[in-house]
Amino acid sequence: MQTLELIGRAIYLMLPAYMANMSAVVTGKGGKPIDKGKEWRGKLIFGRGKTWRGLVGGSIAGWIVGIIMVAIHSPFGELPQALLPPFMLSFGALLGDLGGSFIKRRIGIERGKPAPILDQLDFVAGSLVLTLLVCHDWFTEAVTVDLLAAILILTPILHFLANYSAYKLKLKDVPW
Repeated sequence: MQTLELIGRAIYLMLPAYMANMSAVVTGKGGKPIDKGKEWRGKLIFGRGKTWRGLVGGSIAGWIVGIIMVAIHSPFGELPQALLPPFMLSFGALLGDLGGSFIKRRIGIERGKPAPILDQLDFVAGSLVLTLLVCHDWFTEAVTVDLLAAILILTPILHFLANYSAYKLKLKDVPW
């Protein structure tokens, strides 16, 4: 597979996850924290920035992108089964982000502070793992080793660009 084609496929396949991750920032503002402010071992479980509105809004936004992709050119197979992978990619991305926040709180990294690699790949890990578990047959056929490598290399670059843009647009308080 040619490099540019591989890059295009990686980005296209991950669009629901990318959109979910970006949209959670916008839709979650002012929502109620998922952890309700509760602590575990003296630290917030996820933190104030992880809200129900962000989880639901981001998941729906990513899934809508996936539905549009299915209508245009589906990398997810045929209807109705084609609707499940983009939802799992979206919802899984936000579960992965929650997992990343949980880890950051446990190791003493406060909300808004960077955790290189973890910040860029937690949502990808959640997205891919949940999709693999729920849509195993589709995943093992669609996600090749070279496509997975491209996703893991491209995502930190795209993540930085998206976060920096959101920061400049005053959608985020920090550029990471």
